[in-house]
Amino acid sequence: MDSINNYRLEIKDLVVKVEDKLILNGLTLSMNKGETHAIMGPNGSGKSTLSNILAGKSGYDVVSGSINFCGNDLLLMSPEERAVLGVFLSFQYPLEIPGITIINFLKTAYNSLLKARGKDEISASDFLKLIRDKQRILEISDEMTRRNLNVSFSGGEKKRMEMLQMLLLDPYLTILDETDSGLDVDALKSVSNAINLLRSKNKFILVITHYQRLLNYVIPDYVHILYKGKIIKTGNKQLALDIEKNGYSGITEAA
Repeated sequence: MDSINNYRLEIKDLVVKVEDKLILNGLTLSMNKGETHAIMGPNGSGKSTLSNILAGKSGYDVVSGSINFCGNDLLLMSPEERAVLGVFLSFQYPLEIPGITIINFLKTAYNSLLKARGKDEISASDFLKLIRDKQRILEISDEMTRRNLNVSFSGGEKKRMEMLQMLLLDPYLTILDETDSGLDVDALKSVSNAINLLRSKNKFILVITHYQRLLNYVIPDYVHILYKGKIIKTGNKQLALDIEKNGYSGITEAA
């Protein structure tokens, strides 16, 4: 991935069905390294489908189109291969996993990534130092990382844990699916700080959201409106503010 400077994310004419229902209908999107793009749209427009397709979730029928990331055909890669490549998805509804502590989960994930990339695993002491540096950014205590993964966590705590995973794995392409859902103001600021820290490293960041409040803290380079499975309008942060004020009806009716 050292040659990532030469590559982009290119989604071309993507058509996706679920159980014969058309979800994405010729979606096309380009991202350059260092850019942050936001995708907004009404319910059912295909936002979460796009995030799942990028991450490699099963259950979707890709009828046609292509996704190329850093010279790699993502559609030919397993979710594990995409993770090794540097693709990270922050879920809209993070899963609870009883019996597995957060600290063990994160250490296993990090060492698995190192191993897949041909690097030596990290020692327990070095890992604790590394993870605590990330915890401070998100105001996450050691007591919290000793709990079972997401079990009995609030929505905000789950999202903070996902941001901790993101900072630890340091992905090249980060897809944030409704990351601002269920966050209070303090948690929103904390999560935004983590995203902006990753953004400062000139990565690819795709923010999928219903509302523009996250975009007050993570200012996107481009805002796209997704409707009936395709992008119908592209603008800057002002487009998100217009949607917040006037809704989608004017844009969707014109489309």
